[in-house]
Amino acid sequence: MIKRNMKAKTYILKNVRLETGFEFDGEEVISTNTALCCVEVEAGKIKGIKPNTPNANGIDAKGHLMLPAFKDMHAHLDKMLFGLPWEAVSPTRHTVKDMIAYEQKMIPEWLSTSVERTGKMLNFLQAYGTDFIRSHFNVDPTSGLRSLTNLEKALASKKDTVDVELVAFPQHGLYYTDTLPILKDVAKLDAVSFIGGVDPYSLDGSIEKSMEQITRLALDNDKGVDIHLHEMGESGLKTIDFLIDRTLENPQLKGKAFVSHAFALSRLANVEVEKIAARLAEAGVGIVSSVPFGNMIMPIPTLRKYGVEVLIGNDNIQDHWNTFGSGNMLQKANLIAELYGYGTEFGLSRTLAFATRYKLPLD
Repeated sequence: MIKRNMKAKTYILKNVRLETGFEFDGEEVISTNTALCCVEVEAGKIKGIKPNTPNANGIDAKGHLMLPAFKDMHAHLDKMLFGLPWEAVSPTRHTVKDMIAYEQKMIPEWLSTSVERTGKMLNFLQAYGTDFIRSHFNVDPTSGLRSLTNLEKALASKKDTVDVELVAFPQHGLYYTDTLPILKDVAKLDAVSFIGGVDPYSLDGSIEKSMEQITRLALDNDKGVDIHLHEMGESGLKTIDFLIDRTLENPQLKGKAFVSHAFALSRLANVEVEKIAARLAEAGVGIVSSVPFGNMIMPIPTLRKYGVEVLIGNDNIQDHWNTFGSGNMLQKANLIAELYGYGTEFGLSRTLAFATRYKLPLD
């Protein structure tokens, strides 16, 4: 990966390996053909591709394969523990409310070093080929506006090399803590692209009250919606249905409304998944997944079959919610290939799309 800022420059990459097509045995794709090329880049975009000239005056890619940059569509850059001493998750914190209590205690300490540590995390993610991140940031009485302020300071030094869209995330509930007045102010800010939410039934005690407020803030301020939904069973499904209905009623939300995690879908019979997938696709409501596995497998193939936009992200990278997380979006795509049986040459090539938000070399 080229680490220096060259978005405003014109330059040549030589000895770049590019995919050129598939090799077939009958109708089966048996391999992917590649060739070494020279690639001219201007202002961060490919201007031209020419046959390789090894002696050209340019940056030597040394035969490495060029891929579209990766998109991490679910992160929490404001409160990762990256840069602090290693700490695994605690077995004493079982519920979202347990985690909220812990955050209320620790956030002031984390914020004292978050600008520098977030900068290091951005370097880490960029080194894995990521150039776009959707990051949630805490909006709550403990953080106030400091999570956003510190995050913006860290992002300022990276504005030419990575794009970040921000989700105002009431991690501690809209009503479980007195967060709504702060969220109303944050929703007006140009820096914010999405209004978030979390488990409206279990945290705030009402799906309708919480979700109505979230969608109203989004509509009034021309934002999207991206809610965390860990809830299983009826409450999880009702929350998804609520967002679908609101999006159908308000077409300006189409393509801008997302449910992150949506674990309730993992427990449904396939016929039920197909019904809700058809509704999600009709409304233009997407699903954002960290690709869980073990006792919970998301129905990603069925969602894609019906045309639902499925985005993926790392979510946790050394934080207090989960011990695991590599920051590597290519590894996430590889996990999808393993979980869902996309192991053929063609299947592998298509699975890359999950990491690049559906941009592929041979499209």
